[in-house]
Amino acid sequence: MKRIYLPEIIGKGYGEFWHFKGRYRVVKGSRASKKSKTAALWFIYNMMKYEKSNLLVVRKTYRTLKNSCFEELKWAIETLGVKSYWLLRQSPMEMVYIPTGQKIYFRGLDDPMKVTSITVSAGSLCWLWIEEAYEISDEKSFDMLDESIRGETGDGLFKQVTITFNPWNEKHWLKKRFFDKKDENTLAITTNYMCNEFLDEADRALFEAMRLKNPERYRVAGLGEWGRSEGVIYTKWREENFSVKALLSENGNLKSVFGLDFGYVNDPTALFCALVDNKEKKIYVFDEMYEKNLSNEEIYERIASMGYAKERIRADSAEIKSIDRLRSLGLTRIRRAKKGADSIRYGIALIQEYEIIVHPLCVNFITEISNYAWETDNSGKRINRAKDEFNHLMDAMRYAMENEGEEEGFSFK
Repeated sequence: MKRIYLPEIIGKGYGEFWHFKGRYRVVKGSRASKKSKTAALWFIYNMMKYEKSNLLVVRKTYRTLKNSCFEELKWAIETLGVKSYWLLRQSPMEMVYIPTGQKIYFRGLDDPMKVTSITVSAGSLCWLWIEEAYEISDEKSFDMLDESIRGETGDGLFKQVTITFNPWNEKHWLKKRFFDKKDENTLAITTNYMCNEFLDEADRALFEAMRLKNPERYRVAGLGEWGRSEGVIYTKWREENFSVKALLSENGNLKSVFGLDFGYVNDPTALFCALVDNKEKKIYVFDEMYEKNLSNEEIYERIASMGYAKERIRADSAEIKSIDRLRSLGLTRIRRAKKGADSIRYGIALIQEYEIIVHPLCVNFITEISNYAWETDNSGKRINRAKDEFNHLMDAMRYAMENEGEEEGFSFK
């Protein structure tokens, strides 16, 4: 096996995290604070150290695991030079340490039965990693996960729940439970990009520009401090698990709307998918796409694989070239959204008339709508302008709703 010097790989800022053996390790951190990468390294290293350990990795929705936790753990395996000792499967998604048969299991809270019914074949299920824990808005769901780490350990093993997340909103239950009250069984820490010595000058320049131009955003996305919840734009919304087919069969007033906001390196491309009842003034958000670094060809492939290639999609009119390209690729009903001096304020005012019901699968929409807020002036007074953050799906929703959902219905056949 390749010999490595672990401190060189891990870097600084996580010594206490690495050695803590209490029940809960909770890390809120800014972007680029290497919290997820450090957690992934810890799990791979320690699973190979403790031969009877097994790990359960959880996010709110199963579909988000492949491009996040699975890739982070794969990176850790390759970084530690132990690729030949691990078997990686994608269907079902799991990782197996070949010498002992220990496993890393991946589950989403959208299928709670699969979370609570895990039986390990070698050793015990002693560790749980909840990534992007901010997505879990219901504390009872966390309690259910916590209870899944059960059974005897022995052989120096210990049970532990590791929680990593971005601290977007100070009202989240995570703050009250783990940060407001400290106990010896909990390690709750805050990390930021300054402990990440692996960033280059261009990366650091982005944070410095944020510090100068947008101090409030820098406080959260740069320093990892709790986001403030004042001045949120949309307040009439709730999370609810609903069936699209059932809604369509029960309600003849529903019409489908789709909106697309373009991004690339720093911002995600966001697709908003909803059913709208203009009579009852309700919006049912049922699906989303939210991904960075997508070419136009990849955007088309994602939308087609989701089953929406034939739907009428309103897209950001600033990207005329991209819209034309997507139309030539097969999104024949994509159209430019209307844009004007007051289009954002008008769109927000229109949507504020509706009650918004969000399916739990739409985790990025929930994060954005929880944090989409009005700007403030130098005295702290709110002004009638939306902040330019947490707005990718919010903009896509405006595009989709510009005609109050008067497009044709989506068949789902």
